[in-house]
Amino acid sequence: MTKSPLSEKLKSLLPYFLLALSIIIAYRISGAINVFADFFRQAWGVILPFFYGFILAYIINIPCSSIQKLLSKSTNKFIIKRKKLLSILIVFLILVLIVFLTLNLIIPSIVDSIAFFVANIPLYLESAMRLFDYFNGLDLGITFSADELFNMLGDLFANFSIDSLMAPINAVMGAATAAFSGVIAIISSIYILVEKDRCKAYIDKLLRIFASDGFRITTINIFSRLNQNFRQYIRTQTIDGIILGTVATIILFLLGSPYALILGIMLGIVNYIPYFGSIFGTLVAVFVVMLTQGLAIGALSAVLLFIAQQIDANIIQPRLMSGSFSLSPLLVIISISIGGAISGIFGMLVAIPIIAVLKDVFDSIVAHYEDKKFGTQDENYEDKGEIN
Repeated sequence: MTKSPLSEKLKSLLPYFLLALSIIIAYRISGAINVFADFFRQAWGVILPFFYGFILAYIINIPCSSIQKLLSKSTNKFIIKRKKLLSILIVFLILVLIVFLTLNLIIPSIVDSIAFFVANIPLYLESAMRLFDYFNGLDLGITFSADELFNMLGDLFANFSIDSLMAPINAVMGAATAAFSGVIAIISSIYILVEKDRCKAYIDKLLRIFASDGFRITTINIFSRLNQNFRQYIRTQTIDGIILGTVATIILFLLGSPYALILGIMLGIVNYIPYFGSIFGTLVAVFVVMLTQGLAIGALSAVLLFIAQQIDANIIQPRLMSGSFSLSPLLVIISISIGGAISGIFGMLVAIPIIAVLKDVFDSIVAHYEDKKFGTQDENYEDKGEIN
């Protein structure tokens, strides 16, 4: 049976028809991108407080788990039966106590420090002028110009506009929105903690129904290791930040710095970001001490804070980590840089636990194929040749 010329012609025109149809569909989709983008932006605005609630619940669950273990050792049936609810209540009471102490003890001290700093700005400007003259006299090849600094500040304040005047009002409105989102996050975190076991059981049920056993086991193992790494990282960095912040506060207080408390708190907070955080915090602290107390005290504070950091990095942190994150410093720096580029400070915070799990998974894959090809494991890797 021979094909008609018309059918042959239609068949030859089919690719062009499909191309034209694809162009029309692409054009329609591109025209609807803004609509989809606005929809997802609004949807994310609704979901965001619950996302914060999940993060808060995850962090609170760390001390809750420890308290539940302590309560499970009780012989009282009432306590054992309600250990989850009691642990959540105890943790939130501790958080309320911390907030109360912060508002009544720490915040007033910080406010007094800021007020003292503002009142002494003329003296600090004179100190900055002397520092510029001192460094310019060292012939380092870099000229520090106070006039350029003042001109830059003048340009900054000269660029005020209506938007700048509206900034405080926008800040108040943003604070109200943030407060509402915070309340939603706290409430949702409580329900997430209460329903945690049911959610885990339901997710495991879905995996059993819709996924193979191998995929389910692999997924559970990966997320279990990721959860363990996150818990270890948060616990370690919190304890280490408290230690380093306390030591820094004591050092700066003994040196007579009026900003010892606020600088110590800042060093403890930025310590959550490995390497970069403590370096940045130390530079800021040394600069403030140098500006407010002179070059000699600033240099002494730099030496003492550097010694405290080295003790922390080489003695305290390794003992707290207990080998959980056996990552090279180069890999840590690369992962922090990538995390920061993707998601800012939040990306830096989560980069280390995630890269630790990825490295663990990658090492397992390499070990599997190495054993499959050579019939040996990693302990004989050095015998097969090593790049010197």
